[in-house]
Amino acid sequence: MSLVLFDTLFGSKARARLIRFFLLNPGMEFATAEVVEKTLIPRADAARELVRLVKMKFIFERSRKGKKHFIVNEEFPFYTELKSLVSKLNVHAQSQVFRKLKIVGEAKLILISGLFLNYPKSKVDMILVVNNVNRTKLKHAIAHLEAEVGKEIRFVLMNSEELHYRLNMLDRFFIEFLEAPYEEVTNKVPELKRFIAGLKK
Repeated sequence: MSLVLFDTLFGSKARARLIRFFLLNPGMEFATAEVVEKTLIPRADAARELVRLVKMKFIFERSRKGKKHFIVNEEFPFYTELKSLVSKLNVHAQSQVFRKLKIVGEAKLILISGLFLNYPKSKVDMILVVNNVNRTKLKHAIAHLEAEVGKEIRFVLMNSEELHYRLNMLDRFFIEFLEAPYEEVTNKVPELKRFIAGLKK
């Protein structure tokens, strides 16, 4: 199931994003400010939807030092079904959610796996090969991506020089990543294409 379909199913992008966020972070409490920061939902919209989710008993509201905190109700009647639905969400390489990553510098390679493809065995969710990276833009792009998928993203960042070194050394981490399910968002590295072809022989 795509993120767009999931959002449509729940009638509100903000509500769908909150539901996804709490389901993917069970057992964790979040203040309103943290929810807003991590989901990038406007504060007024987040506050309104949090009230609705509390009334539905999908989340619990607790007071910590005078501040409201929220945590998912794992005994919610449809918790298991919703959790299963969220686990089936895929973010394919063609998705628009990756567009910000392509402008953080000279993006040579973006590979996704793990969280994006529902492959929990992967050690990382994304490999980025970017030259002259703009750290501020990268931080913003990752925050946007994490808000979309509802969970912290594990990624590896390197430049072309490090990539070539890893390929020449037959880096085990890289080989394991390429032998598992993955998708290419961007690939401007001809050497990698030859490397992958060699692995398939």
